[in-house]
Amino acid sequence: MIVTDTNIIAHLTIRGEFSPLAEAVYAADASWAAPLLWRSEYRNTLMKYVQHRGMTIGSALLSLRSAQEIIGGNSYDVSSEKVLELALQSKCSAYDCEYVTLAQDLGVPLVTTDKQILRAFPKTAVSLEKFAKKK
Repeated sequence: MIVTDTNIIAHLTIRGEFSPLAEAVYAADASWAAPLLWRSEYRNTLMKYVQHRGMTIGSALLSLRSAQEIIGGNSYDVSSEKVLELALQSKCSAYDCEYVTLAQDLGVPLVTTDKQILRAFPKTAVSLEKFAKKK
């Protein structure tokens, strides 16, 4: 199992430049988890695609269904106290620290493209590129 942030979920479910790397990650480990927050962030991402990149609402809904299938029942609530502690220590957003908290709680890596998270949490976070290539 791995924790993936919303960007990685989007890279897998919305065709783009990083899709082949996200597919390699999924092939290496198809058990993806995320904090409950992921759904709201993903819906926001989809609306940006609809409003600014010409995605249809129908395609957005299909992408959402795919993402929900990928995460399945692996959406978790996380400790607000731990999220805030990590955000304070790292200067990362509380949103980002939800993913870090979950990865640490589950004892699994967080796969991300977020450079700030990668710098702040090198023992927890691994880049999309590195995870895709090592597996």
